[in-house]
Amino acid sequence: MSRFQNQWMSRLMNLACALVLSASASAALASETPTSLAGATLVTAEQAKKLADGGAAVIDTRVANEYVEQHIKGAKSVPYKEKSGKDAKFDPREDSFDLTKLPADKAAPVIFYCNGAECWKSYKASKLAVDAGYKKVNWLRTGIPEWKAKGYPVE
Repeated sequence: MSRFQNQWMSRLMNLACALVLSASASAALASETPTSLAGATLVTAEQAKKLADGGAAVIDTRVANEYVEQHIKGAKSVPYKEKSGKDAKFDPREDSFDLTKLPADKAAPVIFYCNGAECWKSYKASKLAVDAGYKKVNWLRTGIPEWKAKGYPVE
């Protein structure tokens, strides 16, 4: 190969690598949950703790074995069984979530959490609760990782 062909191939390979890296970064960012949810309040671990200390129901939307391993102290396990895409426009008909396990009083505060900003279960559960008429839906987007980082009680 000539020097010109080598330079051309090298540039082409660099461009291909850049495109692959760019696509990977976009895919990684796309997998994070949105930073807001209409009808719900996005809460920090500090705010969630105050709400929980005040009697708000805390709902762990992770799978049962994760709940058994460790959960926010006093949280109730209501797993969100997820088959829909990780997207704000998900189709809840593809998923399974038992709304009857939430507080009967739809005006009572409720906090949903899972494994952090990459976990869509608490986002989707919060959205379904809002759609079902719950008025004080609180979404701990950063989930149990932030809760534990603050040193708050788990069991």
